[in-house]
Amino acid sequence: MTPPRRKPTMLLLSQAYPPDPASVGQHMADAAEEMVRRGWRVIVLTSARGYNDPSIRYPRRESRAGVEVVRLPLSSFGKRSFGLRALAAGLYMAQTIVRGLFVGRIDALLVSTAPPMCIIAALVIGVFRRTSIKFWVMDINPDQLVALGAVRPGSLPVKAMDAVNRMILRRADDVIALDRFMADTMMSKLDVRQKLHVMPPWPHEDHLEPVEHADNPFRREHKLEDRFVFMYSGNHGVALPLDTFLRAAIRFKDDPRAMFVFIGDGLRKKEVEATIGDHGLTNMISLPYQPIETLRHSLSAGDVHLVSVGDAMVGVIHPCKVYGAMAVGRPVLLLAPDPCHVSELAGANDIGWHIVHGDVNGAEAVLREILDTAPHRLRDMGEQARSAIRSGLSKETLCGRFCDVLEAGVTAPRTTLPDVRGPTAPVPHEPPARRTPRAAAPATGRDD
Repeated sequence: MTPPRRKPTMLLLSQAYPPDPASVGQHMADAAEEMVRRGWRVIVLTSARGYNDPSIRYPRRESRAGVEVVRLPLSSFGKRSFGLRALAAGLYMAQTIVRGLFVGRIDALLVSTAPPMCIIAALVIGVFRRTSIKFWVMDINPDQLVALGAVRPGSLPVKAMDAVNRMILRRADDVIALDRFMADTMMSKLDVRQKLHVMPPWPHEDHLEPVEHADNPFRREHKLEDRFVFMYSGNHGVALPLDTFLRAAIRFKDDPRAMFVFIGDGLRKKEVEATIGDHGLTNMISLPYQPIETLRHSLSAGDVHLVSVGDAMVGVIHPCKVYGAMAVGRPVLLLAPDPCHVSELAGANDIGWHIVHGDVNGAEAVLREILDTAPHRLRDMGEQARSAIRSGLSKETLCGRFCDVLEAGVTAPRTTLPDVRGPTAPVPHEPPARRTPRAAAPATGRDD
């Protein structure tokens, strides 16, 4: 009689995980739940407190959609300072190493770059547990820190972080980058074309569909009726400058048509709130993250969604918020250099407008053009955005492809065999064309 196969086990490292609203945690949860549906046992090591708001406490252990969630103390102190974030990431890393070494048999380990110290934990666990590592590149450091001026190029911390990057790229069985620019950045560190997969993250479609303005309780609650809403929803990160847009928005202080709504949290949140206070703006509001259960209402309340990418951040970060806007059928206003992933996406699908950092007059002109755009044209652009999601950027398509990569080369042994694994093979694929890494453009017109 053939011995039965046991369930393969995946260990997932993520400092944020639902019900925390951070996007990285939501994407991790989607992948984890899909792996459970495919017959895997999935164990998540995450923080016991909120990623943005550490006053929020979560259960130390729970099962969410079949995923075993283990929450670790002293793993989040909020985002008030870089030092506190680094301390929390370091303590989280240390705890994940200890837990990962003694959690039981592991067939695969999923780790992302959020936070970067998770990479070290994955390497240590991988060495001692001889497990397959799947590396999800969501942002890239030290490149981001260098671009922000937080560390000097060529400094010891930069060299150390790049050495860790090369180690995880060499050790991982599969590397997943969110766009071709990020893939180029990783390829400049180590040639991993034989195991590199390029695919964007998916929208949280389970909670997203368009809601008509007349039926939208969010618009009623915040008195947005009869106003054209420019919305920014998501992380107000340092790498996502808003200054040019804010300075242009001030010029619409007395325009009864325009309303500017900022939803989310992050270090640049204070810039939004300072703009409101310093200029006495009654047509600009700042709100916290909204519960994912009501995300359809908040995102649908916008008429056009702002997406920002810093000039030096192309190939370093990926603005996931664009997919939420597209999923609810809204055009986008991109504040970024060109080319970048979103400029290519918007250009290919004719779903928005583009402004550049530092050009406040140009931004004002585009805002006026948008306000004067015919409603039917806005609807057409929104429908084109939704069509792009349905045709290749849906959760079903992208999460399915992602989980195919997670499963590739990992086979659960029969229960009677020794507890030993051999090496896994990468998934054959056609790698993206090799390009010369582009130099980061200098930042202009913003106060970093």
